[in-house]
Amino acid sequence: MAKRLRVSRLLRDILLVNLLPVALIFAALFYLDQYQQGLLAAEVTALREQARIYAGALSQSAVQNNAGGQAALNPDLAQPLLFQLTEPTPNALALIYGPDGTLIANSRVHPGTNGAIVTTPLAAPPPPGLFNRVVSYLYDHLAGSLTGEADGEILSSPGAGENPDTLGWQPDAREALQLTQTAPGQEATPFVRRDAQHQLLITVAEPIQHAQQNVGTVLLTREAGDVDRAVLAIRISILGLFALALALTVIVSLYLARTIARPILRLAHAATLMREGRARTEAPPEWISDRNDEIGTLARALEGSATALWARMDAIEQFAADVSHEIKNPLSSIRSAIETLARVEDPARASKLLAIITQDVARLDRLITDISDSSRLDSELSRAAPELVDMARILATLAEIHDATRKEDSPHVVLDAPPSGLLVRGAEPRLVQVLRNLIGNAISFSPANGTIWLRGRETGGMVELAVEDEGPGIPDGKLDGVFDRFYSERPQNEQFGSHSGLGLSISRQIVEAHQGRIAAENRRDEDGAVRGARFVIRLPKAEA
Repeated sequence: MAKRLRVSRLLRDILLVNLLPVALIFAALFYLDQYQQGLLAAEVTALREQARIYAGALSQSAVQNNAGGQAALNPDLAQPLLFQLTEPTPNALALIYGPDGTLIANSRVHPGTNGAIVTTPLAAPPPPGLFNRVVSYLYDHLAGSLTGEADGEILSSPGAGENPDTLGWQPDAREALQLTQTAPGQEATPFVRRDAQHQLLITVAEPIQHAQQNVGTVLLTREAGDVDRAVLAIRISILGLFALALALTVIVSLYLARTIARPILRLAHAATLMREGRARTEAPPEWISDRNDEIGTLARALEGSATALWARMDAIEQFAADVSHEIKNPLSSIRSAIETLARVEDPARASKLLAIITQDVARLDRLITDISDSSRLDSELSRAAPELVDMARILATLAEIHDATRKEDSPHVVLDAPPSGLLVRGAEPRLVQVLRNLIGNAISFSPANGTIWLRGRETGGMVELAVEDEGPGIPDGKLDGVFDRFYSERPQNEQFGSHSGLGLSISRQIVEAHQGRIAAENRRDEDGAVRGARFVIRLPKAEA
């Protein structure tokens, strides 16, 4: 079965948005009636003025008194005069009616040679071209279907009866007289329509008055092809603009779809592979990642997220392996002690084995507690709302607590920090936990009655905290390794199992979650000898 062509929804949206201005251009076609009516009004005004000139000339030159002594139009005078008046306008037809509706003169009938009467037919309109017919047909039918009007309807005037003898150019005599029967001061209504050949015709009627007496009516009709040609030219221009805009819209939409929709679909596919665990070896295509726009930024962000996700999964896997290893050691020790205890009869030796079991249980308890704390740390920090924390106040509080609980021969704590102003944003309990871990390590490695320095300062938009001691320092090759999980190098006099090896690892996890950095270094004297260890924390400074 053939694969069905899929059009992305984004492409459809782009097309719809881009087609809106094109649709407005197309809609302008249906507002041409107002323009057409303006042209028709101008044609009517010009034709009415021409009819008034004819009526004035006939009133002056073709009116005589009849047998009853009343002024009347003389057909013998009116006919040649009407022919002369209309001769400069070949596309016009003028008729003169008497007050009783009798046809007196026709501009297309005139005397010829040897007294013959010649009837000159009106010239047939030139047939419109195929293109013009198609444009007019489409517009008329579209306009008719949208507006509900009949095709080709222009406007209406008095009845639509036409005289077959005049080839449909004129209304009949009764209608001609009705056109002139208006109230004083009002102009007669024009008669505008199309004939059988779809030719636009305008007819106006003007009374012929002599000595304030109505002696007849001039009915002047002219073909208004200029109006149709002007409207058609506008329609063709709009349709050409519409076609060009439509073509450009489709091209631009396809280009946008290719440069936006297609890359997004590729990125969505990559995200699906990531969700299914199959994206480790399938990064987004380089042609997407190398783009210098928002799509490229999104691709690089997705690639970075995938890399971080796989790194996190590797870390979780390694963490599980390390936890398994660390738990197996005390469990093996406990199992061995229990197996030996079942065979030992010496009370002193049995007591020693029980002490070993107690130490291993304490070690397991400490280990499981720190593992639990480490595993929920990220989720806890991501949910916690950051608050404004003054690290200077925390340093002072920790120094006071140490002095209040200091045991004999324990190291002294010296505070070197301003009283306030070291502001950061974060979770205060976790930041306190980091400093407690560092102070606890410093106490473990410090000599009796040694000194521990708690320092704090602001530098370069960062808050820098430091915990220094007078212990043996850190081997140079392990300055980074001290932050690894289950780092096990501890003082020899420390009670076994009192530390899990996760304290510094958890501290780094907390600091990095606050967009900070933590580092270890050695304190050295002028001769380069190690005089202790220094742990430095740098956190972004926050504004109050």
